[in-house]
Amino acid sequence: MSTETGAVSRSNAPDIPTLYRGAVAEFQKVIFGQDDTLRFCVAALLSNGHVLLEGVPGTAKTLLVRTVAASLSMDFSRIQFTPDLLPNDVTGSYVYRPTNGEFEFRPGPVFANFVLADEINRAPAKTQSALLEAMQEGVVSQEKTAHQLPRPFIVFATQNPVEHEGTYPLPLAQLDRFMFKVLVDYPDETSEERVLAEHHANAGSASFSGFGVQPIVNQGDILAAREVIRDTFVRPEVVRYVRKLVQATREDPNFLVGASPRAGLTLLMGAKSLARFDDRDYVTPDDIKEAFAPSLRHRLVLSPGSELEDVTVDDALRQVMNTVEVPR
Repeated sequence: MSTETGAVSRSNAPDIPTLYRGAVAEFQKVIFGQDDTLRFCVAALLSNGHVLLEGVPGTAKTLLVRTVAASLSMDFSRIQFTPDLLPNDVTGSYVYRPTNGEFEFRPGPVFANFVLADEINRAPAKTQSALLEAMQEGVVSQEKTAHQLPRPFIVFATQNPVEHEGTYPLPLAQLDRFMFKVLVDYPDETSEERVLAEHHANAGSASFSGFGVQPIVNQGDILAAREVIRDTFVRPEVVRYVRKLVQATREDPNFLVGASPRAGLTLLMGAKSLARFDDRDYVTPDDIKEAFAPSLRHRLVLSPGSELEDVTVDDALRQVMNTVEVPR
């Protein structure tokens, strides 16, 4: 299993706009009409974040994540979440070795650089939470022993909307570990026709050979890019703008639970990635606006009155953005 040790040198950092465009070009060999989704997937990859993809079945959520994995030169693992999946099926467990009379830890599928948690809301909360420590701390604790996960460690999870039969809402603490929640919608007419034309011969196939996806991003690229993104400059006025946006969600009657300080930090980190993609070493208010909904929509709880009035989280977030003055 591959791991990363030692310090990352900024002198070896990749050109982030070039890396971003190259990664998206590989994804678009398979995924059509999901440009915004791909943008936030790369942003999470390069800024130490995890992604939750939500959409109805058949909108290529799993295919998207497998395409991302095919473009990475890193260990990949897929966990299919089901109602009978146990926490140890995710994290691993100790097994007895008769040859030496000792118990030995057998790592679970979470021990990989890039993990696909497929249909995460098909499993009960106890199994979902098995990922929580791993996503936040980068370790798995078993029998009072902490087992370090490889670096980088990235989780992309897919889920179907909770109104579909046989799903379990993710606990708020688990949702808070995801950097972005990205809504995967139906493609537009042109993109859907392209899907039908180019994918019908590969329907049901697990192979990417027909699409020519190449692994172009490695561990060193990701770890070095993260250091560059962290150094992206943020003006005090922009920091204040983020603070006001976060505070506004706490005061808005549409929300029962507003955004936490962690939500503000995640919003800033996401905006830094978007700024670097556009070849800037500083964050603008437009970067904050672009990252606002994907960074916060899963961390907020609507009030019962807003739910009765069919107000969505995104609707309420748009109202918040319209009420907070944008710095010049």
